[in-house]
Amino acid sequence: MPLAGLLGIEVVAEAPDEVRARLAWREELCTAGGVLHGGALMALADSAGGVCAYLNLPDGAVGTATIQSSTNFLRPVREGYVEAVSRPLKVGRTVIVVETEIVDAGGHAVARVVQSQAVLS
Repeated sequence: MPLAGLLGIEVVAEAPDEVRARLAWREELCTAGGVLHGGALMALADSAGGVCAYLNLPDGAVGTATIQSSTNFLRPVREGYVEAVSRPLKVGRTVIVVETEIVDAGGHAVARVVQSQAVLS
């Protein structure tokens, strides 16, 4: 995923039941006041969720595309890194629903994302 590479997202573990990806805090990814930008957090969640959906594709499918995403931001991040943990909620023939929790380096919840991924064939 070229965008994930550009942002510095690193997949640290991947399996059909759980994907973990990290993003380090960097000033160029922040809003005013040194807070990690919500768009960067959403890109992390979408990347991890996309990998999770891809690993759960049914036979004959060639990929996925995000068709819906809902994000709740819970806490600002001003240092360290964040880690996304994505797990499938529902694996269907045409849509895969993934839930992603983003936590900071201390394990505190930063955001929760639920997304729907269309199965492409």
